[in-house]
Amino acid sequence: MSLRYTLRESLSGFTRTKLATAVSIVTIAISLMLLGVFAILTIHTSRFIEALRSKVELEAFLQEPLTGQDIADLQRRVLATKGVDSLVYISKETAAKIFKEEFGEDIHRVLEFNPLPPSFKIYLRDGYKTAAGTQGVYDRLLALKGIDNIIYRKELLELIDRQTASANNLALGLGLLVSLSAIFLVSNTIRLAIYAKRKLIRTMELVGATSGFIRLPFLLEGMLQGFGGGVAAAVVLYLLLEYASRFVAAEFPAYIRMEPVFYLLVVAGGIALGLLGSVISIVRFMRSARTA
Repeated sequence: MSLRYTLRESLSGFTRTKLATAVSIVTIAISLMLLGVFAILTIHTSRFIEALRSKVELEAFLQEPLTGQDIADLQRRVLATKGVDSLVYISKETAAKIFKEEFGEDIHRVLEFNPLPPSFKIYLRDGYKTAAGTQGVYDRLLALKGIDNIIYRKELLELIDRQTASANNLALGLGLLVSLSAIFLVSNTIRLAIYAKRKLIRTMELVGATSGFIRLPFLLEGMLQGFGGGVAAAVVLYLLLEYASRFVAAEFPAYIRMEPVFYLLVVAGGIALGLLGSVISIVRFMRSARTA
């Protein structure tokens, strides 16, 4: 198969169906920009959620009285509990200091004794910082002898889990919608190019041209349209993010800007959309040609 012929036939679609090709490229670019915005929002939302999850901690209040050996043994058992990453021991004296820092009152002056129990601040491993994961660790820790009570932000974790699931489902649905729209328009554009060359295609089939020889120029045309749309979307997204970074605090531009691989994925996504649209169009045309 002649590479020159394939390239010439692929590029001819850009001149024969100029308006449809332009609409296809613009549609792919807009679709990819929307997908890019969704991806950016999803990535930064995930980072924010992970930052919230990283602050998840349980505070286990210890039964009294406890000796130093009892505390050391209990600490080893807590660290051996599935899901626990680390802990910090807070003595009664340290708890009194924290109370004074937070409320501005000396607990000894208020009550003339220290009622605050010693406790462990317990930090979880990755994978256990969800509502279900934390609840499981909570149940295992509460069963340990020497722990009186455990508190943590259960409602906050449940809210984070619900909102995360909702946001992911919304992003997935919208992403599929714009992707299907782009594929549909590319498919129609390629179909116009095929229809304009239908007589040539019939002639090529009669003289024994293979299906691959006939289809390749249209596949390449769809990929070129996708490439054009992908490049346009990547450039616009880059410029928009650079512009937006001027209006945020100096500490945050790094969270707005995306890595170069993100823009390469946008271009690759455009090529994939163009190729898929072309495949759908060619399959439909060939099927209708056989039944005609």
